[in-house]
Amino acid sequence: MKKVLIADDEPSLRLLVSATIESDLLTVVEAEDGDEAWTLMCEHQPDLALLDIQMPGKTGLEVARAIRADPRLAGTKIIMLSAKAQQADVSAGMVAGADLYLTKPFSPTELLAAVEQAIGAV
Repeated sequence: MKKVLIADDEPSLRLLVSATIESDLLTVVEAEDGDEAWTLMCEHQPDLALLDIQMPGKTGLEVARAIRADPRLAGTKIIMLSAKAQQADVSAGMVAGADLYLTKPFSPTELLAAVEQAIGAV
């Protein structure tokens, strides 16, 4: 079973993402800020991290850089979920270590396709 971390400070978005990707093949762990996201990353070592960029505590970019710097998390895929849609924002996300970058609002179909592309199980 694959593990997915959803890190976003908006409870409604975490609920939407969780409901969208929910399946018998995935276990979902949720974080409401960047510090909790990092703690859960280390504890659960998920296959995929869905990170908002703007969160209290560590930003999604900081969490992504920390994931990429930690050998235990080398296989973790990262998808940034952000309202920041400028090319500079997308570039910053990719430089921080994101595999994919989705801008809010995104469609459930787009999210499912991104998760499937990242870890192959939805």
